Parts: sequence; structure tokens; C-alpha cells
Amino acid sequence: MRAESSGVRSESVHVRGDASGVRGELVGGRGEAFGVPVESAGVRAEIVEEIGVSMTGSLNLRRCVLQLLTGVQPELAEWAVLVWINPRTGALTVWGGEDPAASVKVSRRMIAGQVLERILTTGHTELLHVALEEMSSDALASMVPHAALREQAAALRPVDVLGLGLTARGVTLGALVMVRGQGRGFSEADVAIGEQLAARASLALDSARLYEQSSRVAAALQESLVPPELPTVPGVDLAARYRPAVEHLDIGGDFYDVFRAGDEWLAVLGDVCGKGVDAAVLTGRARQSIRTAAHFEREPGALLSAFNTVFSQDPSNRFITLVCLRIRPAADGLSAEVEVAVAGHAGPVLVRADGRAEQLPIEGTVAGVVPEVAYPAITVRLEQGDALLMSTDGVEEARGADGFYGTDRLLRLLGEYAGAGADAICGAVEQDVVEHLDGRAHDDIALLAISCGGSLGWQS
Repeated sequence: MRAESSGVRSESVHVRGDASGVRGELVGGRGEAFGVPVESAGVRAEIVEEIGVSMTGSLNLRRCVLQLLTGVQPELAEWAVLVWINPRTGALTVWGGEDPAASVKVSRRMIAGQVLERILTTGHTELLHVALEEMSSDALASMVPHAALREQAAALRPVDVLGLGLTARGVTLGALVMVRGQGRGFSEADVAIGEQLAARASLALDSARLYEQSSRVAAALQESLVPPELPTVPGVDLAARYRPAVEHLDIGGDFYDVFRAGDEWLAVLGDVCGKGVDAAVLTGRARQSIRTAAHFEREPGALLSAFNTVFSQDPSNRFITLVCLRIRPAADGLSAEVEVAVAGHAGPVLVRADGRAEQLPIEGTVAGVVPEVAYPAITVRLEQGDALLMSTDGVEEARGADGFYGTDRLLRLLGEYAGAGADAICGAVEQDVVEHLDGRAHDDIALLAISCGGSLGWQS
């Protein structure tokens, strides 16, 4: 194909996407591109390997793009841009040019009928030979979809513009456009090396894209499981902590919730079996189901029984542990009555103002295993300075140098923080567990504390 515009002559040559079918002549270990020596095949292959290794070592999309664009210059190209397709909107982002970190947004309409559109549609390679009799960037328009970037490329007095489709897992993600200036064009061997680079870069870029997409989904799901702030409950203080697992994409099923039910308040802390997106989705459904059931049942045992009946029919075949509290503050605000029921979860720890700490002796069948289950409930009275702490198994099962954190260690710590108030208790437990872990991986950790009468002037 030949085109002439403003004294500029260009020739576009379509090159097969199969790099194995491309052949180039080598003379004494060096290739000839329009009569000009270029790098040896061995050197070029080493560069491709280095770029591939550096890109696969990162799962950050922007960093991968920068590693690719900086890696190809100057050995493989004097100037390069990466055109990236937004998978949702189809809009284009063009990275690179003189500044590899720079990026501009481009409408897909701007490349209609151009060579770049063909690359993005087919994933094939296109080689454009450019002869510039006068300074102009018009001939580059079919490959470089931005005026300022075309001016940069034209300033090199380019002889060749190579467009490489970036295709991974059957989908064309974008294109790598490389430019060589006068005296140095792309030989057939160079094109083959470019296609090898594009193949490796495509997989790295797609992996980074999928990772970032998973990260956004994980963050959104995790955020939906933990209320942004706890409500104000007259007569009692509430506090919570949530510490996700070190492997932050392994979304756990831990959650807590506190909400009003008439003149009373319900507090729930739970942990769905498993990790990942499936567990997180199920956790969201569980939390909403409990809120729905609370419109009809407020007694914790009956509420858990109704929830279990519904949850046991879930096709996921997962189970969930729960602790449910009904809080009824006294009218004078000096005490509160708390009714407790559990489903496969350890009972809350009761911390009296005088330093006594004990785990409430209550048990109940894990939810989601047996369709019909009755859950017993017990009632405790919180006086001034008393507190209840609920926690998921990420606390007791936190593994340090001397083994699991354990219940005994938790009870000793809480005895030292008697009368400290809900927030101080949660903060102390979280800090002690983190110090016990000493940087080791851990499961998600959720804490929810309820205290009566605040800190009572407690001092550490």
C-alpha cells in the first residue's frame, strides 16, 4: 500500500503474525536492514529475555508498561509507545514517547480505517516504511494516534514504524509501536524478534491487568463486609478492628455488624469457611440474611436457627460460624443486659471491671450443616467497667515463634485491660497478636467489643 501526503511517501507492509515464518539474512552474525548493520540476533534475543524477566517480576500494570517501553530503547527502537485498550469502554490509552511514564487518552474513533485499528482488531504485525522529504508527521497518523506524539516521532526522521499486536489468551489487549530513525530500519529478523517480545510482554501485561482487576474486586468486596463506622448505642461503647490477611487477595469470610432492632440492638460477628471471592460473596449474603431475619426474630437463638435453615440450603455447601448478641441497655445507662447465642463459634470473653476474664460457656452447631437446629442462649449483665469481646479464629490461631496465640494468652491480656473500655481492649488485642505473629502470615482477624460505662478513668 502506498500513500502520499504533503511530500511524504510511506509504504505499509503487512507482516505475518507467526514469527516463525519470518526470515532475515545474517552476515557475519549481523543483519542488514536497508543496507545498515543492526545488532546480532544473540544480542537482540538477550534483550528480549531481560525485558520478559523484568515484566513477569511485577504484577503492577503501569510498572510493566514502563519496563517494556524503557527496555526496548535504544537497542530495539529509538522511540516507542504502547497503545492499551480499555476492556470496558474500548477507549485507548497511549503510553510512552519521549517520556515512557506519560500517557494520553484517545478515542477509538480517531483510528478508524487506520493501520493501528487493523493491528488492534487482528493482532497482526504491520511494518510501515516512511520516506520523509520534508519534516512532517502526517504519514505516522496511521500508527500513532496523537498529534504531539506524531511530532516526536517525526523529529527522528523515521524510516520504519513497526506495529506489534499484544495478544494474550486469545484477546488483543493493545499494540506496541516502535520507531527507528534514518540509517536504521527493521529487518525481517528484527520483526521476528519484535514478535517474540510482543508475545512475552502480552502475557505479563495481561497477568498484571487481571491481578489489578482482582485487587479492585477484592477491595470492594472486603469493604462491603465491614461497616464504615459503628452506630452509637446509648449506654454502651462499641469498638472494632479488622486486619486482613497478609495475602491481601485471599479475601476471608470474617465480618461484623451492629444494627438496631426496635428498642434493642443486635451485634453479629461471623466467619465463613474458606477464602477468596466466593467466600466473600457468601459472607455478604450471610450478613444481609441476618439483617433480614432480624425483622422477624430478635432473640439470638431463634435468629440463628432461622438463619441456619436458610443457609443450609445454599448450593455452595459452605458453613459459617457466628456469635449473635442482643443488647438491651438500662434506662439509666449504668448497665446493659446482653443475650448471647453462638453457632460453631467460641463464646465471647467477658471481662469484669475487677480483672476477672472468662470465656462464656456456650456452644451451638455451626450454621449451614444441619437444616434444623435449636440454638441455646445465655444472658449476662454488664455493669460499669464490664466488657464483652468477640473475635474470629484469626486471633486464637495466630501462629508465632512459640505456637498459636491461644485462648489462655487472650484471657491474661484482657485481665490486664479490665475497665479500659471497648476501644482500648480492641487495640491492645490487635497489637499483642501482631507482635506475636512477628511478621508471619495470618488469617483475617476481626474483633468487636462492647463495654458498659466507658473506661472509668482506666490507665495503662
